[in-house]
Parts: sequence; structure tokens; C-alpha cells
Amino acid sequence: MKICLLTVGKTDTGWVREGLETYTSRLGRYVKFSVKEIPELKNASSLSKAQVKDKEGSLILASIGPKDMVILLDEHGKEYTSVEFAKEVERFTASGKNIVFVIGGAYGFSDEVYNRSDGKVSLSKMTFPHQMVRTVFTEQLYRAFTIIKGEPYHHE
Repeated sequence: MKICLLTVGKTDTGWVREGLETYTSRLGRYVKFSVKEIPELKNASSLSKAQVKDKEGSLILASIGPKDMVILLDEHGKEYTSVEFAKEVERFTASGKNIVFVIGGAYGFSDEVYNRSDGKVSLSKMTFPHQMVRTVFTEQLYRAFTIIKGEPYHHE
């Protein structure tokens, strides 16, 4: 079983990339974890929001296997405490499927991506830059595994 964080666009902000690398490395103790970046669309400014979502959606769907469990990081998803999220991660991993968490582009996901998804998770009611979400999410995934393993990283 593998977990992948699929993102639209590169992580080009230095401190975000450093944080992402830190938690990606830590996650390696618990699970095969990778980050896959889909390149941003060229000439996106000449496209409508719907066209951008559709084109990004096609690239996202092409990066997902037919048997993968797909969880979208979406503002309309369910919010969890860290302990609740750890229980969800435990449930996801018990399926035995590869899990792909997806961070979409600036305009969100196409209908086709929503239809393919197995669930939606929201990190907060607040809006964050998409690059920052990568590090915040990866830290929360790391935290979830430490909770599952009963390690002292998380404090209640």
C-alpha cells in the first residue's frame, strides 16, 4: 500500500518545499509516501475557469490508477480533529488500496474529478495558499501515523 499526494503545480516556495521534504522524510518510517506534481497549464490566463478545471481534471485523472482510493482536499470536505483524521487514515489504509490525496488548482476540481473521488477532506474553513496546504497536509498525515502508533508527537 502506498500513499501519494497529487498536486497541481510545482512547490517552488523554499520554506514550503523544506517543510514538505521534512514531513515526507518522516512519513517514510510508516508508509511508502510520495508527492507527484502535475505541471501547471501553459497559457492558463487565456482559458475560462471551467476550461482550466477541465484540463487540470484530465491530468489529475490520468495520474490516478483505476483501483486507487481518491481523497480530495477540498474546502467542502469533512473537517476532522487530528485524532479523528488518524482514525480515517487507519480506515483508509485498512482497505489495502493505494491512496491518492489530491490538491487541485486555484479553481478547484472538475465534475469528473469529484465523481471519481472516494471522499473529501477539509483542513480548515479558512483558505490557504495551495503550496502551503501541501506542507500542512503532510504534517497532519505524519501526525496521524504517530497517533496510530501511539507515539508521543501529538499532545491532547
